[in-house]
Amino acid sequence: MYIGRMFDLKPISRDAIPEALSKVERYRLLSEPWQAESICLDILRIEPEHQLALVMLLLSLTDQFGKGVAINTARDVLPRLSGEYERAYYAGIICERWADSLLRQGSPGAGFTAYESLREAMQNYERAETLRPAGNDDALLRWNTCARILMRNRELRPRGEEAFAPAFED
Repeated sequence: MYIGRMFDLKPISRDAIPEALSKVERYRLLSEPWQAESICLDILRIEPEHQLALVMLLLSLTDQFGKGVAINTARDVLPRLSGEYERAYYAGIICERWADSLLRQGSPGAGFTAYESLREAMQNYERAETLRPAGNDDALLRWNTCARILMRNRELRPRGEEAFAPAFED
């Protein structure tokens, strides 16, 4: 039975953090979020509370929704963010990106679950709106995006609003 090899990971130096963070952005842009995630984990090994690395980790995890990363994996990062605004805003990002991954997968019932996730995202953005720093309208922009997605797509609706179509006509 193969259990997997254990390796001693090599620590990076503190001086390498700025360049490592730029690599995180580059790997996310190259659609290689697992590389970005790995670099964030390396940074967090030596600076566990590094806020930008935590945000980039959360984003790289959401980039992997629908590809083996579950929503709770990203949500586990939220309590480590230091600000209330950041926790609310990124909770919204998680829900919004989860909805997107559900829609891309197109499994049965995805429209209902995506609707619920988008509404949860909007609630988080509304909370972030009340906490936002002056001049920061990011939460409003994200809320508007979710609202437009819901208004544009009729298949996105709450459970219980399924259209009844009789299987047989009388």
